[in-house]
Amino acid sequence: MLSGKNILIGVTGSIAIYKTLDLIRLFIKANANVKVIMSESAKKFVTPLTFETISQQTILDEGNESWDKGSINNHIDIGKWADLFIIAPASANTINKLSNGIADNLLTQTALAYIKTKVIAPAANTNMIQNPITVQSLQKLSALGYKIVSSQIKELACKDIGDGALAQPSEIFCSSVQELLKDDYWENREVVVSGGGTVEKIDDVRYISNFSSGKMAASLSLALFFKGAKVTLVASRGYENLPLDIKIVPVNSSLEMLAALEQSLKVATDKTKIVQKPFLFMAAAVSDYLPALENEGKLKKDTIGKTWDLALIQNKDILSGLDKTKIYTIGFKAEMDKFSANQSAQNMVKTKNLDAVCLNIIDENNPFGSDNNIIELIINNVQEIKELKGDKFDISLKLLDKLKNEFEKLEN
Repeated sequence: MLSGKNILIGVTGSIAIYKTLDLIRLFIKANANVKVIMSESAKKFVTPLTFETISQQTILDEGNESWDKGSINNHIDIGKWADLFIIAPASANTINKLSNGIADNLLTQTALAYIKTKVIAPAANTNMIQNPITVQSLQKLSALGYKIVSSQIKELACKDIGDGALAQPSEIFCSSVQELLKDDYWENREVVVSGGGTVEKIDDVRYISNFSSGKMAASLSLALFFKGAKVTLVASRGYENLPLDIKIVPVNSSLEMLAALEQSLKVATDKTKIVQKPFLFMAAAVSDYLPALENEGKLKKDTIGKTWDLALIQNKDILSGLDKTKIYTIGFKAEMDKFSANQSAQNMVKTKNLDAVCLNIIDENNPFGSDNNIIELIINNVQEIKELKGDKFDISLKLLDKLKNEFEKLEN
């Protein structure tokens, strides 16, 4: 995801510094190059060797700044190398220095000279974080273009419980990646995604559902978040561990999903005033049939007997019934019959008035719940069918690029 991207991470004196090691691992796993600047205070908590081992790069500190020809190990050239500069943890001392343009150490000098996006993840005692001076400094830095990844409320190292703990490494990582990958087409666009299989109650302990894992919807929501969209995910499952800025609306039944989608789409269209047309990605697997009767409590075997003729009734078609006049609508269709699948998907575009369909043929090589997928993207009034392969997150990024290319033409 971040191949060729250069990430500069500054660490200051805070007990939370150990979390930065996990942050570096996340960037390296995404194929980014990582360099670290350490303040002298930071070395009291973790040794330079530890950061060099994890990043596989020599750290930059007050003792090894070099102006030799070809070296980037100085506060000017390392900034030219970096695509993004993250300070995590950022102590209250560093935050207040930065907001006033004070550059009395190598880290603050680098920040003052760095002209691209800077991300700050504060970490300090609650009283220090909530001190009006620090609050004002963070507000000032935000207004000046710094991206702030807010601290969290929990038990701190000093045993106080309150605001001041460093955000989770995954949260800092996701916010930082968004700065690298955001796209003008998707940025601030309202997008609603549905995911997972609906759960239809038979009684209070049994239900009808399907094997849909919700992974595709979760991957799509994450890709949209990285592109800068304002994402609402309406899902029955699979939404764990997504960034906090993705709005999650948990649902179970198809009736709950319909109500949540209608409300989310109303909010999306009201917010945008159609300046940027919202999107709906209908990746949920909604039950085709519902129990004819919903029973309270638990049905007993003695009452049911040796055979159980469970009466089912056909469910409403949520996607057909939604108001799609002000949105782009992308449907998802799972089929097992390879010979009729494409025609079925083409028919779905027409009969349900969709802008596109993602066709997913389920077989032994592409089962429900897999981390990988194969999708055929069928766009209304476009002859070419685009096949996308890979893991679900990579497919999601490719899908968003394909849709952007097609719908940008319509909007222009």
